[in-house]
Amino acid sequence: MSISVRISKGKNISIQGSAQKKMKEISSELYSLKPTDFHLLTPKLCIKVGDTVLAGDPLFFDKDNNAVKYCSPVSGVVKEIQRGAKRKLLQIIIKSDKKIKYKKFDVSNYKKMDAQSIKNLMMDSGLWPLIIKRPFSIVAEPNDIPKSIFVSCFDTSPLAPDYNYILSDQKDFFQEGLDIINKLTDGKLHLNVDGSRSDNDFFDQFSGCQINKFFGPHPSGNVGIQIHHIDPINKGEVAWTLSPQSVISIGRFFSKGVFDMTKIIALTGSEIKDRKYFKIVQGLNISPIIKNNLNKGEKRYISGSILNGRRIDKDGFIGFYDDQVTVIPEGNYYQLFGWALPGFHKYSFSRLFFSWLNEKKKYVLDSNMNGEERAFVVSGQYEDLFPMDIYPVHLIKAIMAEDIELMEKLGIYEVDPADFALCEFACTSKIPVQDIVRNGLDLIKKEC
Repeated sequence: MSISVRISKGKNISIQGSAQKKMKEISSELYSLKPTDFHLLTPKLCIKVGDTVLAGDPLFFDKDNNAVKYCSPVSGVVKEIQRGAKRKLLQIIIKSDKKIKYKKFDVSNYKKMDAQSIKNLMMDSGLWPLIIKRPFSIVAEPNDIPKSIFVSCFDTSPLAPDYNYILSDQKDFFQEGLDIINKLTDGKLHLNVDGSRSDNDFFDQFSGCQINKFFGPHPSGNVGIQIHHIDPINKGEVAWTLSPQSVISIGRFFSKGVFDMTKIIALTGSEIKDRKYFKIVQGLNISPIIKNNLNKGEKRYISGSILNGRRIDKDGFIGFYDDQVTVIPEGNYYQLFGWALPGFHKYSFSRLFFSWLNEKKKYVLDSNMNGEERAFVVSGQYEDLFPMDIYPVHLIKAIMAEDIELMEKLGIYEVDPADFALCEFACTSKIPVQDIVRNGLDLIKKEC
């Protein structure tokens, strides 16, 4: 039975730079797989510099569960293995062949496979990391039995890609992926869609899932918010989540028997001249898509959303879970009394400036913090932007105090750093809320 959820708390950010619905296929000489994209992973290398690999060959595995492989998205030669402090493995760079060669997997009998056989094949082929476990937002543990699985088919974060557009010519693989995922749980598979869209009936053609409609501003598209309103996670319970393109990748694998990590990303941001969608292979070096496509001035390059994406270099690589690249102005400047001076070009959630007079106007936002961290002022901001039945400020303070019992009582198992991204954006005190929540989840996992 479908569920409709209306969310009133939250806010959409009016920012310039959304992608036009134009598509271009593009490739790169270099691709990367970054262990840092997989939180709490302890990687163990399978290769060395100079080795030749196929798409689907393992580059490293999880030291805590050596059955879970992390595989090369392309064929080619291992060009570089980058390490950081204490020899931490940062990324593996592959120099790609002009035409990708794939490792073959036997999927001839997949429709008759049981759940464990499907898991084994996904772990061996590199597909398993596409499944994320809640709580903790880490790669799912294969021995867990999720009470439900969630796929959010829309994203309300700033400049987010349009999944209706992305899925339009991938319907068969998407349905195949849903059928496979359904075998991994005895619970429900929830497909959550934007109820306010006129083309919402696009998802009615998919079977084997419960389609739920969400109405409201950001963060209604966050899967964590959706889980809270449909099937909340309590202590000891597990839910799994996937992105729509992860479902497509799984469906494509079981249809073709190859680890094909082709995906579609949106190139967004006010500093991009020609903003559109690109068909790529996961781990692409972003240089080809931004070459001769930038406005003048210093830039901030982000793999993902401006709210919770990761900063990368102009010759950096797209993150494993990211479906967009955002380029905004670098905010390395100072303004005397800048926060107090009125201005029609400034954007604010409050009425400090004049942006509230014309909510349809779109603004150019940069990376400037407009101040530094200060005393944590209890202003009621978080409560207006956080659409969960949780006291967000109380939870943040419990995490800062490392009070595990209080954190559990206040709902730590339900939250994810991305759910607090809007609060961090609006925070008067400039508190790094997402980092605090991440530290709290890590502490809970370690101690409990």
